[in-house]
Amino acid sequence: MTTSNHLLTLEGVQTHIGAYHILHGVDLVVPKGQLTMLLGRNGAGKTTTLRTIMGLWQASKGRVHFNGKDITALRTPEIAALGIAYVPETMGIFADLTVKENMLLAARAAKNADAIDDTRLKWIFQLFPAVEKFWNHPAGKLSGGQKQMLAVSRAIVEPRELLIIDEPSKGLAPVMINNMIDAFAELKRSGVTLLLVEQNIHFAQRLGDSVAVMDNGRVVHSGAMAAFSADTQLQQSLLGLAL
Repeated sequence: MTTSNHLLTLEGVQTHIGAYHILHGVDLVVPKGQLTMLLGRNGAGKTTTLRTIMGLWQASKGRVHFNGKDITALRTPEIAALGIAYVPETMGIFADLTVKENMLLAARAAKNADAIDDTRLKWIFQLFPAVEKFWNHPAGKLSGGQKQMLAVSRAIVEPRELLIIDEPSKGLAPVMINNMIDAFAELKRSGVTLLLVEQNIHFAQRLGDSVAVMDNGRVVHSGAMAAFSADTQLQQSLLGLAL
């Protein structure tokens, strides 16, 4: 695969947080138009990788390129403005605001809810019916799964090229996980590239096109998800479990 097919590339990325050296030279590619799964045991450096991509933590060495542009030293708002959305594991929902108000905050081009792109909003409602159902409800009253749907909806209320999500299935009931899988599949069909950190291996297996496995602050395996899914010995050695 040529570099032009990669929307996001990390080359030798190292990240220090205070006295701690977390990333030890991450090499990662996210192919355009695909869904890439970032897997690994707890503490492997997955969340730190996402936060470094977004500029929330600064890479101490190495380069991050998005769409051919070096974004390593850019600030988080500048990175987001290039068409990257990030949903952290905490989801970042404003609990005291309504679902509508949460969405409006993310729709920077809209001065009020009526100014949000109607076609895009209807598309989001089709992906996540709960967002429409609870439009005027306080976001803090939503279930965990509904909050996750709101978090993703906020991330895509404006067109994005890359959607980065940390543990989208964490704590969700199976029916909610299935809804999320359907929504991500539809997002991918619409042309959005996705990078997901995930602990639910079945979720990863059903959705992923490509996979990167992290251990001790490095990517120790990358390739096609189908090949990884078929290799139980590799799964066992890298993750300590089999799909």
